[in-house]
Amino acid sequence: MAAHMLGQQARHFSTSVIRPVAKLIKPPIQVYGVEGRYATALFSAASKQSKLDQVEQELGKVSALIKDPKISSIVMNPHVKRSIKQKTFHDALAKAKVSPITVNLINVLADNGRLTLTGDVITAFGKMMSAHRGEVICSVITAQPLDEANLSDLKTALKGFLQKGETIKLETKSDASILGGMIVSIGDKYVDMSTKTKIQKLTKLIRET
Repeated sequence: MAAHMLGQQARHFSTSVIRPVAKLIKPPIQVYGVEGRYATALFSAASKQSKLDQVEQELGKVSALIKDPKISSIVMNPHVKRSIKQKTFHDALAKAKVSPITVNLINVLADNGRLTLTGDVITAFGKMMSAHRGEVICSVITAQPLDEANLSDLKTALKGFLQKGETIKLETKSDASILGGMIVSIGDKYVDMSTKTKIQKLTKLIRET
């Protein structure tokens, strides 16, 4: 029942700034979860008006707004009335001069008590836009930051996973807890080559013998 209602809300959102009502335009990739459904509706609405790039830029402004302590302390606070949250967000969006599509997203999230999902929806939309541009998101975690030479070698190796017309969007992070090696996530592929995991496998093997 809840899933059906959410689906109706998403369809309403995707067509509320478009007349006549048209079918939902699906993004190049599917992002699951509630945030994925809102992001899909947003992608459809923006695509119909040829404003995908504009909305993506505007969501960058929205992301900055929800990180502002003065605004987040109100719109992300479960104890604040919904009407006050909406007014606070609307005033901020008016100053940011965003399009009706972006304003409508916030309206729908606010009406459904989902403003706390704003950041997740923005992230989901970002993934859809990366796929729309032919970008393949790759996340690499290493114990220490990679120098330029190793980073260049890594990019060259990762290109072997790409299809024609695709490009790498590389995100690197450092996590000393993995001890060494790296953890690579690219598309739907995941490879754990960390020293920590190798030690855990060796420890398990020793215990079982």
